[in-house]
Amino acid sequence: MLEIIKRQLPKCSFFAVLLLSGCGRAPSFNVLGSYFPAWLICILIGIAGASLVGLSLAKIQMQYLIRWTIVVYPCLAGSIAFTLWLLLFS
Repeated sequence: MLEIIKRQLPKCSFFAVLLLSGCGRAPSFNVLGSYFPAWLICILIGIAGASLVGLSLAKIQMQYLIRWTIVVYPCLAGSIAFTLWLLLFS
């Protein structure tokens, strides 16, 4: 059994190196000396954008039009985040 592992280890490590080579340059932001991934910043901006849409709908008293708020607002935050990611980092 140990011989099989010793024989297969170089092949497995070669494929692992090939799969992990895409992780070499991840877009990140330097925030107060700590690097945050860009997708995290996009998600936070998406959540803030969905919150602003909800607050603006509440301010003009049109929030009652959205029935499934538990589904709509996370989808809105996700679409804002994905659009921002595609526009900035594609």
